[in-house]
Amino acid sequence: METVNTRRSAAGLLATWSVTRLVLLLLVLKVFVFPGPDVTSDVSVIYRGWFEVLRHGTFPMDDVTWQYPPAAALAILSPALLPFLDYATAFFVLAFLADLAVLGLLLHAGRRPGRTRRGAWVWVAGVPLLGPTVYARYDVMVTAVAVAALLAGARRPKLMGALTGFAAMLKVWPVLLLVGAVRRRAWAAAAVSVGVLGVVFAAAMPGAFAFLTFQSERGTEVESLGSLVFHVARQYGWSGEVLLNYGSVEFLGPYVNVVSTVALVLSALAFGWLLLWRLSATRFLPRTLAEAAFVAVLMFTTTSRVISPQYMVWLVGLAAVCQCFRGGRTGLPTALVLVASFVTLLEFPLWFAHVVASDALGVTLLFVRNGLLVAATLVAARRLWRSTVSVPAVVAVPADSGPDPDPADRPREPSASS
Repeated sequence: METVNTRRSAAGLLATWSVTRLVLLLLVLKVFVFPGPDVTSDVSVIYRGWFEVLRHGTFPMDDVTWQYPPAAALAILSPALLPFLDYATAFFVLAFLADLAVLGLLLHAGRRPGRTRRGAWVWVAGVPLLGPTVYARYDVMVTAVAVAALLAGARRPKLMGALTGFAAMLKVWPVLLLVGAVRRRAWAAAAVSVGVLGVVFAAAMPGAFAFLTFQSERGTEVESLGSLVFHVARQYGWSGEVLLNYGSVEFLGPYVNVVSTVALVLSALAFGWLLLWRLSATRFLPRTLAEAAFVAVLMFTTTSRVISPQYMVWLVGLAAVCQCFRGGRTGLPTALVLVASFVTLLEFPLWFAHVVASDALGVTLLFVRNGLLVAATLVAARRLWRSTVSVPAVVAVPADSGPDPDPADRPREPSASS
């Protein structure tokens, strides 16, 4: 009976994934038109423009909207793998395949002892809550590499580190996956991966690190936590404006620099908390690696000057990995992220005009979405601290003694040789 129920559950999961992903493909291919701004224009216009530059062996050095590490070129150039399709269609197909890869990784992880298929269900349900934007940005590809890195974590630290380094060179945020890594081999492999890729791109293509200079003049993006200050201030005559700036819709005007600075300070405080946690933690379970990464990315997403809709893909992917482990403490934060994902769909693209106008509907949606992210961050951080710090120290397990045993919920302390 248990086997029958397991098969039915797997069949239901695959059926749900197939139906929802078919709908997403039909939306990005414009068989059906989703209300609001055209989310596919980033691919058909911006990505395609970068593609034309990159294919000639140089980075878009004169385009301030190029704000990505050098390996992002691989994602932008990837539609060349499907030359029989036009650029946009090929990109959507590859995004779909990245989505499928994440599902496969989570299903495989869920079959191991001490694991569960809840993670696969979180991914299956969470992605469509964000709508067609998921397939119209390369973040789903980065998330696939990040998920693979976390799932490799406890058993294969070198592979985890190499994948993390590669993901960080695609888009910087995956470096946060290392927050909970206790083995030096993971950190060393990540450093080697970043170093090798950086040298190769710098030698092969001019402008590999030009993106580092394209961030200083950014304002506060209209969907960020800090933007709520100006959404409210506009009701009382604030004299600033909303403009397309550096590739996103931002507030520009009086006090924007102050709010942007506060956002950076909050990010610095988040880093300080993570450092304090790492120095204080005494109990590292196999799930701690994923839970620490989830908390870290939540913190830096919530405090960022920019909370673009595609950032939610990262959180859904990391939450899904956390839910692969039995006995985890991230159930409530995961639920909050899923609800925030749906609210994100409402504010972009569905009612984005209301957000830009700072009217009652737009401001309400942002207060709800950003409030959910703040709540998820605080709850997840508190639970991570309580599960790893507020417990007695235990006997250490030498880090080089071989792979962790599965069911693997055996605590261990970090050691210098880890």
